[in-house]
Amino acid sequence: MNDVRNPAGAFGVRRVRGIVENLFQLEAHRTTVRRELVAGLTTFVTMSYIIAVNPAILAAAGIPEGPSMVATIATAVFGTLAMGLYANRPFAIAPYMGENAFVAYTVVRVLGYSWQTALGAVLIAGIIFSALTIARIRQWMVEALPAGLAYSFAAGIGLFLAFIGLNESGLVRLGVVGAPVKIGDLTSPAAMIAVLSFAAIATLMLRKVPGAILLGILAASIVAFLTGVARAPAAWVSMPPNPAPIMLKASLSSALDAGFFGVLLSIFVMALIDTMGSLIGVSARAGFLDERGALPEIEKPMLCDALATIFAALAGTTTSGAYVESAAGVQAGGRTGLTAVVVAALFAATLFFSPLVMAIPAAAYGPALVIVGTLMMAPIAKIDFDDPTELIPAFTVIALMSFTYNIGIGITAGLVLYPVFKLIAGRAREVSSGLWVLAGLSALFFVFYPYK
Repeated sequence: MNDVRNPAGAFGVRRVRGIVENLFQLEAHRTTVRRELVAGLTTFVTMSYIIAVNPAILAAAGIPEGPSMVATIATAVFGTLAMGLYANRPFAIAPYMGENAFVAYTVVRVLGYSWQTALGAVLIAGIIFSALTIARIRQWMVEALPAGLAYSFAAGIGLFLAFIGLNESGLVRLGVVGAPVKIGDLTSPAAMIAVLSFAAIATLMLRKVPGAILLGILAASIVAFLTGVARAPAAWVSMPPNPAPIMLKASLSSALDAGFFGVLLSIFVMALIDTMGSLIGVSARAGFLDERGALPEIEKPMLCDALATIFAALAGTTTSGAYVESAAGVQAGGRTGLTAVVVAALFAATLFFSPLVMAIPAAAYGPALVIVGTLMMAPIAKIDFDDPTELIPAFTVIALMSFTYNIGIGITAGLVLYPVFKLIAGRAREVSSGLWVLAGLSALFFVFYPYK
């Protein structure tokens, strides 16, 4: 029997580990197999809510929840696996929050279009993204970003993540007119679990314990199950629903109708900007950006998210791309595509173990997002606070990301203000042609966005 006491077995393990280390260049990135595994599990736990939340939101558009769950998982597996094996980056891909709500509540419920038409728009956006990436136009746009705006993306996403975590865990709740948010009931059992999770993660991090975020989440989940705050799954294993009712149902002809242009443009710009912000923001936290604030070989992760968006539309779900929750895995030590491969494998497993994953309460994982959001605020120190043409657009990005609950809104507002302020200050030479293109697209977004 080949085990660690058997030289042949030990040699086999070392050989597999060596292959993995070479494939993902672990030594060059100063990481280990164990660290990448923990990072992948951490990222997965912090973003696994999408398995339940995405189908629930899209149900408002008439997309059946069972098949929608399968489409969500399949898209995450496809995109994240591509990110790991092709781009060798520790970023996870899944259907975006925000875009799904836009499709369900605005495009379908308010404007009256069918979900098949909305998916047609997602498919068109994915095809355009792929073409622009291959032609290196998307890279040209991203490389045109000034460093100050890039750093504001990271800080804004950090604040956005923290707000999500506070709200999901019940520590912050919706308020009333005039006071939109308020503190949650800290005496409730769920809030106490959230405080416990936050304290556990922070303490473990201060003590420099590897996998602190994941350990804190698991510890809080166990306490929640034992105390009855969260219900433990009745069954761990279940067969996945049949995805046939929503697969290959995207309607291209309807999405190309002239009256649908505003919606198509909104979906396109939201996805373009969200992916840009997520990649730059998480990369800034990971230390992947170069001295110009750019992500080397950004065309690879961008092509992965473009292909994932095409796959998503065909599978029956909405725009997909890099997830900001990937920052949790980065904080846990993830530096290579092995982290993403682990996330993809865990998503694939949830096709059969979804009851177990969906049982992890928000009170357990929400505080992890607060911790990660806190750490992502560090790049704000690199913004030039003495230059209003840099400070005001950066602040606009950071503020609007959280106060509109939409990453794309914040980024597009900053992209419009930055070149305009430089022009007014007589410093238009500091604005590249690519940034003017982004500003133009962002302005069109605000013109055609269906404010409903």
